[in-house]
Order: sequence, then structure tokens, then C-alpha cells
Amino acid sequence: MDATALIVALGNPGPQYERTRHNFGFLAAETLLAQARERKSMRLQALQSGGDFELYGLAVGGRSCLLVKPLTYMNLSGRAVSRVCGRHGLALQDVLVLHDELDLPLGRMKLKRGGSSGGHRGIESIVEHMGGEDFMRLRMGIGRPQFSSQVSDYVLSEFSVADRPAVRAVCEAAVKGVQLFFRRGQTDAVQMVNSFRYSVAETPVETMDTPGQIG
Repeated sequence: MDATALIVALGNPGPQYERTRHNFGFLAAETLLAQARERKSMRLQALQSGGDFELYGLAVGGRSCLLVKPLTYMNLSGRAVSRVCGRHGLALQDVLVLHDELDLPLGRMKLKRGGSSGGHRGIESIVEHMGGEDFMRLRMGIGRPQFSSQVSDYVLSEFSVADRPAVRAVCEAAVKGVQLFFRRGQTDAVQMVNSFRYSVAETPVETMDTPGQIG
């Protein structure tokens, strides 16, 4: 298909990571795919479902897009992005990445082009394989644990029961932001995404449970 953009959802493969904070990108992508399955106008096609990635074709905001979910681990995500861009003639500037963000609280998002990886291994991998930072990132906040030594365990832990409404709301708002970006451009999408707020009651890291589903 003649796609004009690539949406990249970052996460780790496998059921043990399915509902973890580090898989926020995957969760937002599943919200978008669920919408596409219900709307014939979005023309959803499954193009690849194995190997290093899942790949879909769909119309988002009136644009013909690809959506990729790398099935390698997070620190190798750029390999799939580079491969898909190469096959479909897409450049770095055509890429929009959905990912979790430690430096924003849960219930907040930020859309921007370029900038630092902030230590996010998936973003670092894309920069490495694509040779630059000039791509859009839709950053979905997960907040930070109390101590930096807890970060690795924190991002790989599941959202708490109390967090689930916020996770759903953020995923739905992220999809609206992506649609707005492709329909009306960066300025309107940034305004919508960056002004989004969802109030979340704070849940101490040590009391987080491990739900099997968000819903």
C-alpha cells in the first residue's frame, strides 16, 4: 500500500509484559486498532503478524498510514522501524512514535518533534537505526518511582487497579491526538494533546497490584 506515514507503538512482546507501564504505546495502538476494526472507513489491513513485528495498514485522519508494533524487545525497536521505512519509502520525518514517559505523570501527555530520548531504550534504538531524532513522539506519562534504583522494576510492573480509568482515558485521548495530527497538522494536535489532563489518585509503588486486564 502507498502509505504516507508510520505510527510506531513501543512495548515489549509477550503476555508477561502486556499490561505494564512500558507497554503504554502498545495499549494506545490497540485502542486505535479496535476503533479501526469497527469503522470500515479506516480500511484496516493486517500486513504482517510475525517475525520481528506486526504491521497494519489503515486510514487515520484521512491519511494512508502504517502501524507497526515491534516484536523484538524494547532496546531493538529501531530495527523494525528501519525495515518498514525502507520497504515503504518512508523517511524519519514520516514517523510518529507512541511511548511511555517517566517525566510526565499518569494522566498527562506531550506531543513533540525531536529532542532527547530521556533514557528511553526504544527511542534510543530508533534514533540509532534511523540515523536521527527528527520524528514525532507522543509521550504518555507514567510518572517516576520514589527512587531511581526502582525505575527498571517500575516500568515493567503493571498498572494498578486505581490507574486503569486513567490508562483508558489516555489511550482514547492519544488516538484522538493522532487522528488530529494527520487530519489538521502538528499545531492543532500539540494543543490538544499537551492540554490533556486526567486526575489520578497517587498510588505508592509498594502497594501496586498486578491486574491481568485493564478494564
